[in-house]
Amino acid sequence: MTFKPCAVVPVYNHHACLDKVVTALRDHDLPVCLIDDGSDATTREVLEAQAARVGVECLHLAANQGKGAAVMAGIAHVGAEGFTHALQVDADGQHNLDDVPRLLALAAEHPGCLISGCPRYDDSVPAVRFYCRYLTHAMVWLETLSFSLIDSMCGFRVYPVAPTLALARRARIGRRMDFDTDVMVRLYWAGTDCRFVPTRVRYPVDGVSHFRMFKDNVRMTWLHVRLFIGMLPRVPALIGRGRARRRAG
Repeated sequence: MTFKPCAVVPVYNHHACLDKVVTALRDHDLPVCLIDDGSDATTREVLEAQAARVGVECLHLAANQGKGAAVMAGIAHVGAEGFTHALQVDADGQHNLDDVPRLLALAAEHPGCLISGCPRYDDSVPAVRFYCRYLTHAMVWLETLSFSLIDSMCGFRVYPVAPTLALARRARIGRRMDFDTDVMVRLYWAGTDCRFVPTRVRYPVDGVSHFRMFKDNVRMTWLHVRLFIGMLPRVPALIGRGRARRRAG
């Protein structure tokens, strides 16, 4: 299978760290697709400057649609350009881009898998977000009847483009902060395994967060209700898959 990766970076009013993020990705010889998710004028100016660089292009969404919608727009675009894998990176500088070669190497070795970072946090992580992750992890283990998805919320990933776009054609994937968890679980249901790379994650002091405590927690709760209901008819297949994995073990 041909392995042709590209970086996909959703951007919504993240301009402070954008040059650093793009430079790091280009230093790894990755083409970069920036997706402007309805950003403000200041950010659009920065995006235009970045798009003038070699190996960088920018898609503009007319209005803010959410992180998930922006990522999927980017994956569809790079897929149409012939790229086989999309490295998703957040634009706020929280990911350790020194780990890009490790994620890409694992993706090249296992091109049919979703490759995800597994966060190792420093003291900058907000306590409420750190502990709430464990509730999401427990729900994902229930929804997949598997402990193999050890972290479903990290936005530092390499997506196999073909199965991700195939999933998007037949399922409605969360378009905002529910995207990362939703797409990972549904890819797992569809037969796409996930492999993880430990990676350091930090929250910049001057970072811009678009997580809305009430609305996004309600959205995540509704997501897990939908995923639990969706898991029920898949129970026999998921149990069989777990047994096969243990036998192969």
